[in-house]
Parts: sequence; C-alpha cells; structure tokens
Amino acid sequence: MALRRALHFVFKIGDRAKTATFYRDVLGMKVLRHEEFEEGCKASCNGPYDGRWSKTMVGFGPEDDHFVVELTYNYGVGEYTLGNDFRGITLQSSKAVSNARRLGWPLTQVAEALYLIPAPGGYPFYLVDKEEPSSDPVQKVCLGVSDLQRSTHYWTTLLGMKIMEKNEEKNTILLGFDDTQCKLELHDVGGPVDHATAFGRIAFSCPKEQLPELEALIKKENHKILTPLVSLDTPGKATVEVVILADPDGHEICFVGDEAFRELSAMDPKGSDLLDKAMAEDKSDEWFAKHNRQKATA
Repeated sequence: MALRRALHFVFKIGDRAKTATFYRDVLGMKVLRHEEFEEGCKASCNGPYDGRWSKTMVGFGPEDDHFVVELTYNYGVGEYTLGNDFRGITLQSSKAVSNARRLGWPLTQVAEALYLIPAPGGYPFYLVDKEEPSSDPVQKVCLGVSDLQRSTHYWTTLLGMKIMEKNEEKNTILLGFDDTQCKLELHDVGGPVDHATAFGRIAFSCPKEQLPELEALIKKENHKILTPLVSLDTPGKATVEVVILADPDGHEICFVGDEAFRELSAMDPKGSDLLDKAMAEDKSDEWFAKHNRQKATA
C-alpha cells in the first residue's frame, strides 16, 4: 500500500474572490491549475449540479509530493450549509499566521502555537505557528466519524492505511499510507455524522491496476460505491480512471489511477492568471443583483 498516496480535499465554495484571497494571500498557497466546465462532472466532482462550474487546485507545491485543495465553484450557488463531517486541515506555517494578522483575518488561539482560522464558507483550518518545513506544510485532514472502531477497520483493513497514533482522551486516531504524507485523522463526534450540503471529498491515488481490485473488495464487503470505475476526460489532458467510495459515515473517497493523474495534475504556470480572468469575467453576482434575486443556498 506504500504506492498509494494522499492527493487533495475538495471544498465547495460560494465566494470565489474571497476564497482566492484566503488561500493565496493568507495561507500562501499557489494556484496549481484552474479549469472551467460548462456542465456537470460524470463523477459529481462539483456535487449534484448540472450547470457551469470551475475547479481550482491550490497548494504549497505540486500534487506529486504535496497535499493540496480542490475548490469547486458552482456559478449559481452562493452558500453551502456546514455539517459536523469536516473537522479541519492542519498546516505548519508561521508566515500564514503573520499574514492573517496583517490582513485582519480572524485568528483564535486554541493551544500553544496553534491557531484556528476559518476559510470562507466556515471551513476550519488550524495553523501551527512554526516555520514551514522543507517538505509539505500540510500535516493532516480531520474527519468526523460516529464509530471510531468501525471507521478504523474500514480505512485500515479495506483501504490499506496504517495506524500512526491513537489518542483515547480526544477520541481520535491518526492514519496514513506513509510517514512522509499528509495524514488522515478520524475524530469520533459522539453521534451521527451530518454532511449537510457542504460535504467534501478526499482523494487518493493508487496504481491503475489496483482500481478494479479495490472496487471488487468494497463490493465483496458490502460497502457503498458512489461511482463505479469510470474514465474521466479533461480536454487536452490525460484521461484518468476513478472509483468513488463512501465510508461507513458517508465520507466520499475518490481513488484515481496514479500514472495518468500525475500527467493530469501537472502544474500550469498560467493557473493563477486563468483564475483571475475567470473571476473578472464572472458576472453572476451582477446578474442576480440586477434581477433582485439571490444566489441559491445549497
């Protein structure tokens, strides 16, 4: 399972401009690539929406060796409702802490050298106030679960992750495919997991040849497959194969063939300019204001 690796987490966003400011100017991430789509994705990458949308990948470095964030923006939706499913992303960067203070972004100290900062839409991030490491600053993603033992069995026995650390006092367990990768923390929330409408998705890669085996194992164990193995086309780029699963609490998990994904995820030096161009040309806010209407709340 060492060939499997953590790739990114998907957020739905309603305010693209404010979100870009947060990731670029506060956290200090780079736009790795930006793509516009006229209709919904076969793998529901933008959620249950059929209309125009965009995908922006941001991170501290290329997805080959960094855990990054995918921002999906649906042109007609301005707000999403948060549940208790996503518990936060933790990253180490004293520079991000100083950026937040300089730009007046709200910071709440929750422990020594640890600050909670909300991304636009309310998604929680945790900043470790230490110098960025030479490797990826993103340390872990935390997801809420209703039964820690059941979830641990799913993620380790079926998906092949290793247990890195247990904390019985906090009801958490830290998992990973490799010590050098971003980790996944599962946090028992003591009740049902509510995904609301802002539900995200976590993505991993594995060798393409493992995808049918993984799908067959999940079927055999009677767990949910949201999107059976499918090929996804991106115009002018590699075609990737993906299978999308749901863990016992309904967390969406995307596994993608690693070989083609490395080609697809190559950094685009024009990514930031493409995002800026798309935001400048996005007249959806003006259209809704002109017609005295508000964007939908999902």
